[in-house]
Amino acid sequence: MSGTGRKIEIVAANGLRNFLAFCRLPRLLYKDHSGFAPPLDAERWTLFARKLNPHFKLVQSAAWLARKNGQLAGRIFAQIYDEAHAPLGASRAQFGCLDAIDDDEVVAGLTRAAEDWLRQRGAALVHGPFSPSVNSETGLLIQGFEATPMVFMPWNPAYLGSSLERQGYKKARDLISYRYDAGEKDRQAGKSVLERPEWRERLNIRTLDLKNLGKEAAIIVDIFNDAWSENWGFVPFTLAEFMSSADALKLVMPPEGGFMIELDGVPQAFGIILPNLHEITADLGGRLFPLGLPRLVSRVRKHKFKSGRLALFGIRRALHRKAAGGAVILVFIEELRRRGKSSSIGHVEFGWVLEDNLGMRRPIELSGARIDKVHRVYEKNLAA
Repeated sequence: MSGTGRKIEIVAANGLRNFLAFCRLPRLLYKDHSGFAPPLDAERWTLFARKLNPHFKLVQSAAWLARKNGQLAGRIFAQIYDEAHAPLGASRAQFGCLDAIDDDEVVAGLTRAAEDWLRQRGAALVHGPFSPSVNSETGLLIQGFEATPMVFMPWNPAYLGSSLERQGYKKARDLISYRYDAGEKDRQAGKSVLERPEWRERLNIRTLDLKNLGKEAAIIVDIFNDAWSENWGFVPFTLAEFMSSADALKLVMPPEGGFMIELDGVPQAFGIILPNLHEITADLGGRLFPLGLPRLVSRVRKHKFKSGRLALFGIRRALHRKAAGGAVILVFIEELRRRGKSSSIGHVEFGWVLEDNLGMRRPIELSGARIDKVHRVYEKNLAA
């Protein structure tokens, strides 16, 4: 494919060399953009390697790289879920990992490669980006480009969404992320829901046992899948997927970073807050080897993080729109505030929440959090 003297090539990202290029491409393209923080290459390997991420047992997938005049210029990924794991309300055919220079021809070449591959497998509608799934990194950033970059949240330049729309893609859903800044009100002692007579004996909060995270995993996955099972795009989070990241969680999650809320002795909600690793990895430039690993381990232990992300959370669906559910949500927010009193983290990102999930958005907004970022999931009719 070529145009106006510029040679553009789209090649399958097969083989080790192309796989490594696929993983590091965003940090090469966006390194000088304000708001971008490079993820660690090693972490990207575990996310996108078919043999390391159990997600790829649920899908057929392929990936491509774009080169312009011989230089890396973009990437894209496509997948089709098997029928047993069809996303709720969304297409089984998806794209993800769309990153590119500011060039419509590059974006057109990448999306055409993904679309042709999906059409050959019978797809009539495509949704994305899911990188690689709804349970990992979802959507294209359309608001909050210079907001604090957060761990495990996708980032792209503003031009990419506009370029994608020029290829015929339209909005399917927006995903909202909130910023909560701990203030003086969080340090002031107030009456807790746990002190009210009607809840004192019924509600209990405990810290997740990091030494036995495998034991906690089944409960976490069960609550998470129940909580989000009616959300658009939902695909059940498998125990194997959670366990594949459990060891990494134990390394980076602070002792007080995870908690479980029990109602009448039964786990009903949980939250996992991760420190924003970008604070200690920015100078590594995405490279962990050979000198980055010991630096990272030392920094995780010593650094006083200023920001973090509520990366995983869920409240059982049976409690939605019920008094007990409201009490659990209030306790959830109170617990975040209580833990903030003894933590250096002053900025917590709640993300993400579907734009039409008002049952979750309202209590978050009542806590004083404000919209910080918006990511968009797009769709395109491939049969048109």
